[in-house]
Amino acid sequence: MQTVTAVAHRGDPYRFRENTIESLRSALGRGADAVEIDVRLTRDGVPVLLHDGTLKRLWAQDRPLVSLSAEEVRGLTDGRVPTLVDALTATDGSRVMVDLPGAPGPGAVRRIVDVVRECGARERVYYCAGAETMLAVRAADASAEIALTWTTLAPPRAGLLAAVRPRWLNYRFGLVDRALAAHVHRDGYLLSVWTPDTRRSLRRLLDLGADSITTNRVDLLCALRDGGPEQDHTWER
Repeated sequence: MQTVTAVAHRGDPYRFRENTIESLRSALGRGADAVEIDVRLTRDGVPVLLHDGTLKRLWAQDRPLVSLSAEEVRGLTDGRVPTLVDALTATDGSRVMVDLPGAPGPGAVRRIVDVVRECGARERVYYCAGAETMLAVRAADASAEIALTWTTLAPPRAGLLAAVRPRWLNYRFGLVDRALAAHVHRDGYLLSVWTPDTRRSLRRLLDLGADSITTNRVDLLCALRDGGPEQDHTWER
């Protein structure tokens, strides 16, 4: 059996709306080793789970998150946009990959890292995003576990790697081939990939030796990895 970390992208979005407590719990119930969540700050500095900069796509409210208080977000979404504290409580005991979209500044990053610390979740949380954001995470927590997201075939500079000190290099799955996987491993890093969803892509990445795969179909990934039955997918609101 291959050891690869199965990471549920925003939970289980084929069944439940992404980045909701229901979605996270469903993913963990279907075998995910970790859940990936997107975290942004409200106007009053509360970290909440939302990938987009506005509530429009998921919640039909064309309002920028940065213009809303946490209480206003609760009111506009019937309380279904969880805070980071809510998410860490609901996933207690499980690994959580915190993605920081939108290039948040150092102050916002520090606030998110502080909440993770206050929740006693430092040992099970790791962070992913681009170089500038991961430098801010490293400044906020010298021992944070980092997956440096990289979107080109040109390798990260040695100076950047020395400053960020990532454990993982996190690549878009279409960039990954055998040579890249070998190079990442030869340099002493773990290879994380995102976000393949087809059987063909998942099998290819398993064959290439990816150490972690972030997918919207975590039960399919687990079945392919472990040799178990594949499950059907339905969308639930």
